[in-house]
Amino acid sequence: MSDTIFALATPPGRGAVAIIRLSGSGTDAALSALGAGDLHPRLATLRPLCHAGALLDQALVLRFQGPRSYTGEDAAELHLHGGRAIIEAVSLALLDLGLRPAEPGEFTRRAFENGRMDLAQAEAVADLVDAETATQARQALGQLEGALSATYAGFRRDLLTALALVEAEIDFPDEDVPDNLARSAGPLLDRLLADLSAALADAERGRRVREGYRIVLIGETNAGKSALFNALARREAAIVTPIAGTTRDVLDADLVIGGYAVTLSDTAGLRESDDPIEAEGVRRARARAEAADLRLWIRAPGDPDGAARSYARPDDFVVWTKADLRPSPPSGISVSAVTGQGLEDLQVALAERLARDLSGADFPAVTRERHRRRLSDATVAVQRARSRLIDAPELAGEDLRRAADALARVTGEIGVEDVLGEVFATFCIGK
Repeated sequence: MSDTIFALATPPGRGAVAIIRLSGSGTDAALSALGAGDLHPRLATLRPLCHAGALLDQALVLRFQGPRSYTGEDAAELHLHGGRAIIEAVSLALLDLGLRPAEPGEFTRRAFENGRMDLAQAEAVADLVDAETATQARQALGQLEGALSATYAGFRRDLLTALALVEAEIDFPDEDVPDNLARSAGPLLDRLLADLSAALADAERGRRVREGYRIVLIGETNAGKSALFNALARREAAIVTPIAGTTRDVLDADLVIGGYAVTLSDTAGLRESDDPIEAEGVRRARARAEAADLRLWIRAPGDPDGAARSYARPDDFVVWTKADLRPSPPSGISVSAVTGQGLEDLQVALAERLARDLSGADFPAVTRERHRRRLSDATVAVQRARSRLIDAPELAGEDLRRAADALARVTGEIGVEDVLGEVFATFCIGK
């Protein structure tokens, strides 16, 4: 981290203001070379930026002195006019002064490596940048503030307490210590296992909030799936015709329902077909239905039950279409994509379902597969330790150490090098 980096921190292209961030030991020298030296830390100052005798821009410059900066290093922000020519000129000047462009996530990686945040908080930064709904932002902010890290730290403290009891009995069998210390760790491990299992069971909720809740429309051909898909997406995304089997592929639309991110999928009508293209569309529809968080079983009044029934789960929704043409059965939700009848009722029902599935939990939600794997590793190790506690305390102690290590890897306390590339590769340039 001896070199000094820079990156555009605002979206590329024309804009009112563009911000270029700098970080590293050469930040002050670069500012001085551009004509913006001797700045008070954390005080925005208007300065003309010059290089090679040419005026680059009149910029608002902010200087941050390490370690009181985002990265923990000397850092700065150049608030420029947002024209592309100015951004390019300033970037070329910084390159000429020996700075290099930042890699994706390098600013946040430096913040982690300098102790400004742990690994779980660093991942929350990326989630916050990508957040498209208020719910996603709240979840990311909670993780950034350390809620997830504090939970894992609490689990690890309990593990280390149990480990201390086990190792005291192993290491000091002839000393004046109480008998059966290892046995006394049992209730603590039972409580910890309950907490770990609850957190693991809640992992899917965090994934759904972060990545989007997957709702798939399934049904027979000509049931009205594509028309309803267009109505919910509020655009003509799918082709709608009276010809059965018009939809051949899976179409996705990103929506926000009840404050939650949703991926809505339209699929091919489920039926047997000798047409290889339609058959592939049906195969994809079945696969998408299997992976869905919720299926909407789309039916037209009067149509017989068909292949879609086998893909509907008991708590999925039955939606009757074409309510403007014929009366619908009393069960389910009746809608008309033509008149809009019932669409608001469907939206309300979906919002209530999303709130039921995604809101509330005793633990900050696990948001990434990396977290889930480590949590699962820790749970298995604690279960194994509990079973060995009485007859093989030495082996139980080793299992508890493994469990503690697994939890520490979530926040990056140990074993961090093998996951840094995985974590920061998903970041945008400039963050």
